[in-house]
Amino acid sequence: MYRFIPDKIDYERANHQAVIQGADDVDGKRIGNLGELAFEQFCREYLPVEMWEWKNEEAMRRCNPESFAGHDFEVFGYEVDVKTSRDVSAFLPETLVERDSDDDIVVMVWHRDNEDSLIMLGWERVETLESKVETETQYSGESPAKLDHLAARPMNELLELGPNTAHMNQKPENPFQPGDRVVKASDDDRSVGVVIEVLPPEKNTSAFGQEMDGEAVRVAFPSSLDDGPADWREYHPAILASYCDDTDIKRWTYNHENLEFARNPYVPGDRVIKTSHDDPNTAVVVERSEGNEVTVAYLGDFEAEAVCPGTLAGHCEENGIKRYTYDCSELEFAPRE
Repeated sequence: MYRFIPDKIDYERANHQAVIQGADDVDGKRIGNLGELAFEQFCREYLPVEMWEWKNEEAMRRCNPESFAGHDFEVFGYEVDVKTSRDVSAFLPETLVERDSDDDIVVMVWHRDNEDSLIMLGWERVETLESKVETETQYSGESPAKLDHLAARPMNELLELGPNTAHMNQKPENPFQPGDRVVKASDDDRSVGVVIEVLPPEKNTSAFGQEMDGEAVRVAFPSSLDDGPADWREYHPAILASYCDDTDIKRWTYNHENLEFARNPYVPGDRVIKTSHDDPNTAVVVERSEGNEVTVAYLGDFEAEAVCPGTLAGHCEENGIKRYTYDCSELEFAPRE
């Protein structure tokens, strides 16, 4: 068995995709999405990437509705459906066959009540499940009341369906995730960008369709995000890809090796607090230097929502709004409400 621990990005994407999908049962759809994320991680860890495909990968990454497909994955040419449940009785052969008998393989994933941990119990061929149901009906009579048979082969036996290959760790090597503030490494232009999405290693292509040597990261710049129809800072980083995709905000694709974390991550419009204050008031960044200095004005002195981030410095100058300059190390992002 294998354990999968979703992080906040996983959870937010799973939930938002369920909402966008228009699911009647958002909780059930979110949990199903988490089960797919768990199995995708297993595939990436152990199966040659050329021999499996996640049908809902892009829909999950960008929180878009799924295109209809009767199965979630194709592995070694087999159609695989992932079943996720808190109730282990959902994994009884008869129950699985009744729910879905059109696929080749079913993967069974159990989750905790608070969805912070999922266990891949195993997998089984649908034809084996059907045979088990038929055999019990014809020869076994009723199963003992206290002992039900859960048909499930160990997860690592899935490798036996494919060619004899060594375990292949194909997890992303880049250190970035959505929401990170980055700059181009070794470049005169040190404009701060926001990581929007990180592409899986097998989808690394540039804007011109040429394959990259490293892994691809898509970045949007605050000036473009500020021109969007909503306040992008109010969105959880996990769904920035969905927001940009829906609103046609321009994104740039970089090799992850050409990016580095911004030492001074703050840009006009950001809400920040001064960490040395016991009860800090929220300030808005009005200007940043090429070095480490950040100029802010405190909310309450003016209504920042009515001013475009790119014009905050001029607005404060024209209206005599008091500003304060700090080293970026003295600040941190204000908590999201």
